[in-house]
Amino acid sequence: MHWKEKKIVSAPSSEIGFDKAKASWDIMKISSELVEGYERLDKISPAISIFGSARISEDDKYYEDTVELAKSLSNHGFAVITGGGPGIMEAGNKGAQQGSCSSVGLNITLPHEQKPNSYQDVFLIYRYFFTRKAMFIKHSMSYIVMPGGFGTLDELFDITTLIQTGKKAKMPIILYGKDFWSGLMEWIKTTLVQKGVVSKEEVNLLTLVDSIDEVLEIVAEHYMNTYSSKAHSKIVF
Repeated sequence: MHWKEKKIVSAPSSEIGFDKAKASWDIMKISSELVEGYERLDKISPAISIFGSARISEDDKYYEDTVELAKSLSNHGFAVITGGGPGIMEAGNKGAQQGSCSSVGLNITLPHEQKPNSYQDVFLIYRYFFTRKAMFIKHSMSYIVMPGGFGTLDELFDITTLIQTGKKAKMPIILYGKDFWSGLMEWIKTTLVQKGVVSKEEVNLLTLVDSIDEVLEIVAEHYMNTYSSKAHSKIVF
């Protein structure tokens, strides 16, 4: 019988693998990850998140730039938060440790690829991507997006959507590397804007840069304009 000629779903959820006890246990694990993250990161402020590929090698220009950028941010008084793995994440933590503020790693358990790097002052491990992303979102006042793949794009568009919809206060989302990101930005400006699914104003949530100085200028301006009334004593520009 062809599938069109019969009802596709005929069994209740309890008969197709739903495990209430497991679901309850999962909820407890999710809650514990959120609580631990809030408690351990609450005093780490202000912080900048750096996203990027785990597959970029140490001899890559973007790895080297990330080390230098993270070191500079750290010396200016910002903690640096990464995903805690290799590649760009390692570069961010390495640079932060060379500076004067905390190097934070929000690690994720994966069947392959993700191994914690050795440059983390604060080390957290997550089972779930969404609890991990909640910590990036909660504890950062700017986001720097280095070249990366699907995971990096997921983080980029998740944060962009939260700011676009007013669920997160407006703050810098900085795409670093014009040779890498220009194609994406052009597609957004042409296809998405022309189709009417994204407005021209929403495109401005993303800033494309090509130098460390540009990043520092954007971060400094945002910090001074937003937090000047309760300025952090370590921030020096």
